[in-house]
Amino acid sequence: MSQQSRSLVFFIFKWAFIVGIVISTAVGAYITIVIIPNLPDSQTLKNIHLQTPLSVYSKEGKLIAKFGEKKRIPTLYDDIPTMQINAFLAAEDKDFFQHSGVDFFGLVRAATQLILTGEKKQGGSTITMQVARNFFLTKEKTYIRKVREILLSFTIEQQLSKQEILALYLNKIYLGHRSYGIAAAADVYYGKPLSALTLAEQAMIAGLPKAPSAFNPISNPKRALIRRNYVLSRLARLNYINKQQHDDATAQPITSRLNSLAIELHAPFVAEMVRDEMHKMYGDDIYTSGMHVYTTISATQQEAANHAVKNALHDYDKRHGYRGTLGHIDLTEQDVSNLDLTPLASFKLIGETEPAIVTAINDLGITTLTKDNQPNEITWDDLKWAWPYINENKQGKQPKTAADILSIGDIVRVRKKPDNLSYELAQVPEASGAIVAMNPDDGSLTALVGGYDYFYNKFNRAFQAKRQPGSGFKPILYSAALSKGYTTATLINDAPVVFDDAGLEQQWRPENYSGKFFGPTRLREALTHSRNLVSIRILRDIGVNYVRNFAGHFGFEPSSLPRNLSLALGSGAANPYQMATAYSVLANGGFQITPYFIDKIISYSGDELFKADPMTASANAAKDPDDLAIPTVTSPEDALDLNSEDTRPLSPKKATRVMSSQVSFLINSLLRDVVKRGTGRRALSLGRSDLAGKTGTTNEQRDAWFNGFNPSLVAVAWVGKDNSSPLGNRETGGRAALPIWMSFMKDALKGTPNQELSQPDGIVGILIDPETGLKTNPSNPRAIFEYFREDNVPASAEQNNPSTNSSAEQQTIEELF
Repeated sequence: MSQQSRSLVFFIFKWAFIVGIVISTAVGAYITIVIIPNLPDSQTLKNIHLQTPLSVYSKEGKLIAKFGEKKRIPTLYDDIPTMQINAFLAAEDKDFFQHSGVDFFGLVRAATQLILTGEKKQGGSTITMQVARNFFLTKEKTYIRKVREILLSFTIEQQLSKQEILALYLNKIYLGHRSYGIAAAADVYYGKPLSALTLAEQAMIAGLPKAPSAFNPISNPKRALIRRNYVLSRLARLNYINKQQHDDATAQPITSRLNSLAIELHAPFVAEMVRDEMHKMYGDDIYTSGMHVYTTISATQQEAANHAVKNALHDYDKRHGYRGTLGHIDLTEQDVSNLDLTPLASFKLIGETEPAIVTAINDLGITTLTKDNQPNEITWDDLKWAWPYINENKQGKQPKTAADILSIGDIVRVRKKPDNLSYELAQVPEASGAIVAMNPDDGSLTALVGGYDYFYNKFNRAFQAKRQPGSGFKPILYSAALSKGYTTATLINDAPVVFDDAGLEQQWRPENYSGKFFGPTRLREALTHSRNLVSIRILRDIGVNYVRNFAGHFGFEPSSLPRNLSLALGSGAANPYQMATAYSVLANGGFQITPYFIDKIISYSGDELFKADPMTASANAAKDPDDLAIPTVTSPEDALDLNSEDTRPLSPKKATRVMSSQVSFLINSLLRDVVKRGTGRRALSLGRSDLAGKTGTTNEQRDAWFNGFNPSLVAVAWVGKDNSSPLGNRETGGRAALPIWMSFMKDALKGTPNQELSQPDGIVGILIDPETGLKTNPSNPRAIFEYFREDNVPASAEQNNPSTNSSAEQQTIEELF
């Protein structure tokens, strides 16, 4: 090489060196001055809050629902199976526990790929670098971001242990189908906890980070299988598993299917009530902050409520006939053993019903095929109800054979019977139903169903509806009358009457449900048999405003109640939740309660954010004052505070008494008679003596209710149509709603002893003449036993003097009405 050539080479190297120094200095200065000061504080990873959905539980801790876009189940490092960790290391970063956060050889490979192809590809990223990117950086692929990623990785490795870094990674990564973190992925793809996954399933999940949306086993099972087997081969190559384990796992087929989160208790209407309440309290943070809400819901009672509503609505449908098939397909040229089930795809599962194709018919039965290709035999006993539906009061000709109802190729709905052993022909119920159960001591909600199927129709009829309560309001009216001086033996005339009520638009001619009139009727008999005309006369006597304000103590808003005599028949508006609140006052001895359904709220970190502290009726038991004297009410304003002179200041946990213990005893006695021998007597089949309640049926059977309780549990059942059309003749509260209540109470009270009605001081029992309501002696062959307050004992027939009796007893029936 000549001198001139050597000089040229030297010149080039010198300037290359100088330029390199300058560039390195500039890059170093840029990193030092611009990048490093603006790096996020990796120390925050020690207290990182992963976006976690809101979780709702029953009082026993059973999962009811999760709310949030991201499905995530945070998992501690120690709870992650070792093989699952090994699978991720084999797939993503085999030297994780050896390197300092950056794989320089990997970076060199990525740089070489860039030089050779001119394309920037993801590569060389360690798990630590992925943590830095996932928690602090954007997804854009730039050199500056890569530098920041490397620098952050060094910092993270200095401040966190390898185990902490790996736990962050495995809880943060997106693994497809809205699952974030490995525990959520195990639940979504396999419906299992991490500890229950097989080796093949662990490898499948470990292979997801590369392309979680495109190559998961649901979206692309073929590509997912290739990736899974690659992870298994890496595990074998790194000696995490032996050849036998590898071969066995590789031979396993894909078992993934899309699973919803493992809901342990079906209570979607309750879940939505909780979500709405939480959103009012905390806003949109509830979807990401990982709060845990424990409700007052009893799992046993909720399950009983679910079954009760569904079974009763299907029974209602059977009473009114079959509305027809969903469709029909021609099976004449199809092989039934290999039937195309595609036509069923357009029909959803609704409640307990699922679509099926009729594949065979004999005289007294059919065979159907459901979406899962399972044949089901349906016998005549489960078909014969299907008389053709004409309207709510009329059906067509009675079917004699299965062919009178269906044809081969018909698309129908079937339902697994309550015994879970066989199927029946079914349809989505035309009527809706609801039930609410509540602890009367403190108002805690223990069960709620707001309709047949929440996912078919989300309207919560138990909580949001406004329906007329009908005769279910009468116990409140009668309680007001007893508080005003009436007795259980007061006689009121049950006779036709026409009212020109200023609050009504036209003349009103009310009548009893039976259309009959029974003349002078004792108060007990009037409530037991739900006599409408007696109730109207009582309301007219004691005053509409008095009753409206009295009802305010039962949870009703007085201003929302009618200002006319139709109030006596329950013409206002209420829902089962409100009615359960009102009947809790009747059940708990006369104390006003505030209903609630959230017991406590726990933060993501385990701190208690809220704990319910309800006022309770039982808190008054130790020191019950001398009960309420019945005040003289001279105006609606006075009626707003009926007990102001007689109640002592209560501690925050003591519920306010709004009805004397004597009146409470009397109204309970009346309502127990409704069950023993009145409109609720079907409930006697439960074999209990401590049940009380009242049916409710509105005009043209548009609403059917049963409101009932024992001393420890209130339950209100309702049946009606969402468009308020009639349910049909004879679909009264005792026929349509009472079966829901009975089914629920049978399960809810199972194993609990009867609770007899405790007679308080100030109540006496005497013999009366049932025709006059007056005191009599044992020699009277008509004599019956009746309860009275000590200061309201009626005179004997010989002593009956209007000047010495209470205001309600002073007048004859003719004078009063």
